[in-house]
Amino acid sequence: MEQEYLNLAKRILEEGSIRDDRTGTGTKSVFGHQMRFDLQKGFPLLTTKRVYFKLIKSELLWFLKGDTNIKYLLEHNNHIWDEWAFERYVQSEDYKGPDMTDFGLRSQEDEAFNELYQQEKEAFNQKILSDEAFSEKHGTLGNVYGAQWRTWPTTDGGTIDQIQNVIDSIKNNPDSRRHIVSAWNPEEVPDMALPPCHTLFQFYVQDGKLSCQLYQRSADVFLGVPFNIASYALLTHLVAHETGLEVGDFVHTLGDAHLYLNHMDQINEQLSREPMPFPTLELNKEKVSIFDFDIDDIKVTGYKPHKGIKAPIAV
Repeated sequence: MEQEYLNLAKRILEEGSIRDDRTGTGTKSVFGHQMRFDLQKGFPLLTTKRVYFKLIKSELLWFLKGDTNIKYLLEHNNHIWDEWAFERYVQSEDYKGPDMTDFGLRSQEDEAFNELYQQEKEAFNQKILSDEAFSEKHGTLGNVYGAQWRTWPTTDGGTIDQIQNVIDSIKNNPDSRRHIVSAWNPEEVPDMALPPCHTLFQFYVQDGKLSCQLYQRSADVFLGVPFNIASYALLTHLVAHETGLEVGDFVHTLGDAHLYLNHMDQINEQLSREPMPFPTLELNKEKVSIFDFDIDDIKVTGYKPHKGIKAPIAV
């Protein structure tokens, strides 16, 4: 099944168009692609490079908690959202440090600046962990995924818990075509550190199996998509566990699927490797509600990937 992902990367290399992008890095991109993973045949954690499952677990649990502050992630040594929180901080009136204009690109190109940037970001992270007031003000990313999933605001001043609602819907009306969760809230997008890339997902019940389809508007194929595949596969397993179903397929539908131009060497190295068998997911069967799961309740066994491949993140 990993070949689904590798075929996407090959398609972009062969057919993609060069495009400018928000980060200034540049991409090679195709529009419209779909992958399908049979979750009965293994947990889709890519093996042609190591994908760090502990980061996927902590991020998904962070979403499910409805949290939008990076403090929880930092407490679990997860740094995948640091860049966006730090970017918001250096653009605020409270930041008094060195000029970080265009810091994302400069940190990739200038070794001395990169060292300074890393020092400033580490100091920022430590203050998030140690200073509650600072964390509340500068650790938040706006109403990103967790807020939209668990506390979507309504016009009457209330909120909607989309995750609980979809679980209830699957249990009570499995044939419904409305098992949908949306993260794209047009009113709140301007205030988010990063507008949702994985924007909407839908569950489908058939023959006692739960499948999930994700629509992702923007897909960083080298760095982001391997995480997205594993994250939504994990979410499908968790929801199936609570609703008493087996797992079916994870269907991943992509809008703008792109490789950043500074990831070309890395993706070619990955494509040169032979896929290994997917691992097996193990959940703590004593937990019932997905909201009760902790990091240690979720494990993979038999994961034997090739070594990791580093690449810069475009912010």
